[in-house]
Amino acid sequence: KEYSENEVENELIKISDKKIKYKKYENFEDLCESTSKLLSENKIIGWFQGRSEHGPRALGSRSILMNPCFEKNKDILNSKIKHREYWRPFAGVILEEYLEEYFENSIISPYMLFSMSCKKEKISKIPSVIHVDGTCRMQSINKDNNSKLTILLNQFYNISNIPVLLNTSFNDNGEPIVESPYDAIKCFLNIDLDYLVIDNFLVEKISVNTQKMFHF
Repeated sequence: KEYSENEVENELIKISDKKIKYKKYENFEDLCESTSKLLSENKIIGWFQGRSEHGPRALGSRSILMNPCFEKNKDILNSKIKHREYWRPFAGVILEEYLEEYFENSIISPYMLFSMSCKKEKISKIPSVIHVDGTCRMQSINKDNNSKLTILLNQFYNISNIPVLLNTSFNDNGEPIVESPYDAIKCFLNIDLDYLVIDNFLVEKISVNTQKMFHF
């Protein structure tokens, strides 16, 4: 299912004076430029675009995204966002044209189904998506299979020179992946995400005191 811009904004309007403020971008590339700057500042982003996800992986329609360059980010996500065991790894998403540069015996993997060995000289560049055995379950994308996430990754690459983002499913531990704008806003307000990018809107919480206090 896909949700219209009006459906998204109607959900935002319902709580905008209580919990959140948001900005609408007319140009999606401008939105991605702002989002990539936030990612470069190590903010945690809820990412909601297009049709809902179906299958075993979050592939960039209902994702939580984070900068892969800091090893501590894996622990931050496990403890603050996913509330799960410390040792569990996170996957990544990479611009397809850089796949061979970063991984040995790389496989084009738009559905994030294969683990690949990261080249030793690249591990220190993306440590939060590399498991203790030097592998990562990586999703490769291009403008044809995921145009919006490709725009964001290109913008992030322009800032950081890194063509990778940490990508995990948009949900709390024990909860299903978010489906609707309502689900996304509820999850955003109840876990420690910094920003929500939903359709052409960039959303932030009015106060950190609103976290985990929003009841539906």
